Amino acid sequence: MTDTAEVIRSQTSILFVTLDSLRHDVARAALHAGQTPHLASVLPGGVWEERRTPGTFTLPAHIAFFSGFLPKLPQPVQPPRLWECRPPALKTVDPGTFVFDAPSVLAGLAQHGYRTVCIGGVTYFSRETPLGSVLPDMFDEDHWRPEFGSPEPDSTRHQVDQALTIAEQSTDRPLFLFVNVSATHVPHGHYIGDSTDSWQSQAAALAYADAHLGRLIDGLTGKKRWLIIMCADHGDAFGEDGYHGRGIAHPTVLNVPFAAWLSE
Repeated sequence: MTDTAEVIRSQTSILFVTLDSLRHDVARAALHAGQTPHLASVLPGGVWEERRTPGTFTLPAHIAFFSGFLPKLPQPVQPPRLWECRPPALKTVDPGTFVFDAPSVLAGLAQHGYRTVCIGGVTYFSRETPLGSVLPDMFDEDHWRPEFGSPEPDSTRHQVDQALTIAEQSTDRPLFLFVNVSATHVPHGHYIGDSTDSWQSQAAALAYADAHLGRLIDGLTGKKRWLIIMCADHGDAFGEDGYHGRGIAHPTVLNVPFAAWLSE
């Protein structure tokens, strides 16, 4: 259990990465196949936890995350939550949980002096539509460009460059840095030279993103301690039981990878 309350009291910066649409089975297989060596070197125990997402597509999943509902373990008894909105009376909250008296963890962190920054990926962060402004509006500042999106084969490099630039400029306040990695979201067939998205092309997309995620983590943690949280917002069906896509209550969509740790 990470003592997130102490993290906030000590003004430790936080990196929260969502690997959009990444299935747990794909993440696990890529790890075991040696396709993600940078992630293997930093994940606690060198493995992903298998968890269940609270949302089956990007918008509800992130609304839940920012409200305090991160993916849960597939078991009846859950560990204490990392953060939670101030609960009703009579509910007991673990002392290691960061409790915020605000409508979102972002607003709660701002009350504690944090600068909250979003590096968008998929179009729910693009401000191209009113709905695409809901999530960005929750942050102090947000960044999105077309090259951050999944049709761009080198999207993660562009996103990580932006994130590292922001971190270098944030020396006076603790930072809540959120990155929505779009490479693992469709389309990703281009990573294997195919026009069809598949289990294999998502694994290839994750393998591509791995080096840049390693660069991001090394660039941040080489200078100070960070709390790092990485997970998928949901998975994606590629024809299993006849299902395709997301927004459906299917195991390929509900089962996501998760990890959280404090850097040394």
